[in-house]
Amino acid sequence: MSDNTPTALADEQTQHLQKSLGRFDIVFLIVAAVVSVEVLGQVSTFGAETFTWALVLAVFFLLPYGLIFAEIGSTFTGEGGVYVWVRRAFGRPLAALASLLTWVTQPVWVGGSMAFIAAETWNHYVTAFEEGSVTDYLFKLVFIWLTVLAAVVSLARGKWIPTVGAFLKIVFLLFFLVTTGIYAAKNGFAGISAGDFSPTLTGLLGVTPLLLFSYLGFESGNSAAGEMKNPARDVPISIARACAIAAASYLLPIFAILLVVPADDITGVGGLLEAVATVYSVYGPAAPAMLTVTGVIFAVILMTQGAAWMIISDRMQAMAAADGAFFGGFFGRFHPRLGTPVRVNFLSGVVATVFMVAAMQITGSGGSIFAVVLTISISTFLLSYLIVIPSAVRLRTRFPDVVRPFRVPTGNAGFRVLGILCFAWVLLGSWVAVFPGTLESVFGLDYDFEEIWGVSQGTFELFTLGTLAVLALLGAVGYVRGTSVRSASGPRPTREDGPGSQPDPDLVNADIR
Repeated sequence: MSDNTPTALADEQTQHLQKSLGRFDIVFLIVAAVVSVEVLGQVSTFGAETFTWALVLAVFFLLPYGLIFAEIGSTFTGEGGVYVWVRRAFGRPLAALASLLTWVTQPVWVGGSMAFIAAETWNHYVTAFEEGSVTDYLFKLVFIWLTVLAAVVSLARGKWIPTVGAFLKIVFLLFFLVTTGIYAAKNGFAGISAGDFSPTLTGLLGVTPLLLFSYLGFESGNSAAGEMKNPARDVPISIARACAIAAASYLLPIFAILLVVPADDITGVGGLLEAVATVYSVYGPAAPAMLTVTGVIFAVILMTQGAAWMIISDRMQAMAAADGAFFGGFFGRFHPRLGTPVRVNFLSGVVATVFMVAAMQITGSGGSIFAVVLTISISTFLLSYLIVIPSAVRLRTRFPDVVRPFRVPTGNAGFRVLGILCFAWVLLGSWVAVFPGTLESVFGLDYDFEEIWGVSQGTFELFTLGTLAVLALLGAVGYVRGTSVRSASGPRPTREDGPGSQPDPDLVNADIR
């Protein structure tokens, strides 16, 4: 069957979707998912040049990337987002791989990174418990399954969970910035100088994967495009606003952390809250209670952030399954009343739980475990974009006659240049994430692996490459098992995205080759 034709099962499942996402919802869903407060401490460990490289990538990566996907996201509006785009550009096999890499990032990240930093935060600032204890395991399990349940409820209700989380995130960061200003006025800065912001090759290789991980994902809302009231109108504006909020949410807090915490004292797992604890001293006796409340809020923010990604990525993987690209049709079902992919939601919970248990077995400190598992999440996420970005460029040239509600003001050649620029950054970040230290060796830079990561290089590569190998096997088996679903081609449906909108080109142009 044609890669542009949805299967009968995929067409059937779209009938269960409920249009409940307006522009406000899309913006806050993206902000809740993409603005990753937990990486602020990790990226700040590279010192003041972190801010410099964050600014460079905001201009030379985030801007062109946002433009590319504002066009693609408002033009190709089928439920499933990335999966649909890659399928139409390069066919089902690559779409299945891109979808798998994008989806699995989220349960790995939630179970192996988010749960760890939430537990660390709770342990230090709310209620103490021993690392590796029964309480530690229970806390992480509850954290994981709360994110899953938030994705299970209907989107009309569930969307408010990431919305509240995004609001708390913005308020928290604003309060931190204001408090940092008060602290700096009273106590001065942490001995930082203008020369510390000078960029270096070591800094570039160190921060690029983390910053790309922070800046990617603004197109993710399109995984629920079939549930948006008017994606053609709302997606470009939502991406623009979310990008602006995200850039400010990274640049300003990173700068604030660097101002108040000496570079040698910044740790990855707790860097942000260490800075918060420092500046809260301006509130005197109230500081401990305020820090406890902040710890609770921070844990809630992390949970809602994980929930936002579960809501988004599980829909994409469910549509891939319904389209015969992931283990037949079992996972390609949306609940007829809730309109949510419950089976994939629970699969995500199982994967997150397994990865949490596996990560707990790594020998090393909590900070080392967090850094290693975060890097694995970064690896799978960045590798998916080595497929997604070329797909976006190909969609511009392969379907020139499709009406584009928003068009990047360049010709096809200019659009390709934007794509090549973004692809080059992602390629660099992917290599550094999967094989840290190798480029440093090529350029003659010092790189003490165990000192930097807290684990041996063999342990790191075993965990990283082992995860990628398992995913490759899972993807291959899943695609083969979807053969029977792919053999059943669905009817050629036509529908409108809302009053005054154009027909969905993913459906109307199903016969275009």
